[in-house]
Amino acid sequence: MNVSGTLGALRLLYNPSAFLPHITISTFADLPIPLRAPGSKTPIKVVVLDKDNCFAAPHTDEVWPAYAATWSRLRAAYPGARVLIVSNTAGSSSDHDDSQAKRLEAATGVDVLRHHGSKKPGCGAEVLAHLREQGLAERGAEVAVVGDRLLTDVALAHSMGACSVWVRDGIVPDTSVFTRFEKMFYDYMTGAGYKARPVE
Repeated sequence: MNVSGTLGALRLLYNPSAFLPHITISTFADLPIPLRAPGSKTPIKVVVLDKDNCFAAPHTDEVWPAYAATWSRLRAAYPGARVLIVSNTAGSSSDHDDSQAKRLEAATGVDVLRHHGSKKPGCGAEVLAHLREQGLAERGAEVAVVGDRLLTDVALAHSMGACSVWVRDGIVPDTSVFTRFEKMFYDYMTGAGYKARPVE
């Protein structure tokens, strides 16, 4: 069970803008490269990626073939450790021996954050600590988080002060009650004029 996600969802009651993305795209193929938060002058130095239904099909480790060109452009714009995978499966407390993380790293050539404490969205401090230790970014405003879930990926970005990129449709249709709720929430809130907090 993702306790962090459950508790984080309660924030919807008093801070709904923390779950609205700065950038919305249909699929990973639409990712704007290089990334920049709307209205911010701070350049993005690091891109944090979710995996399932973002750049890979659920329960697989390989980059979806249709996204190969986007993946290549992303890796060219953000070389080496400037792309980091943060998953609620691989590298998380669910991945006790890090075997999933190792397979994902082998398949993509990208580091997977080991965060055995809180899952997304509660691991923002761990993400920033890792990036600072590696000399990659000092502030959340230098980071973009790309993922398909408002309640985890977008909320993680906001907790870090980072730019949030929401992959609305992904590779396969996700018909779970949580996904349907997130899309209804997004449509209602944006229709009512709410926006994400700006990145400073």
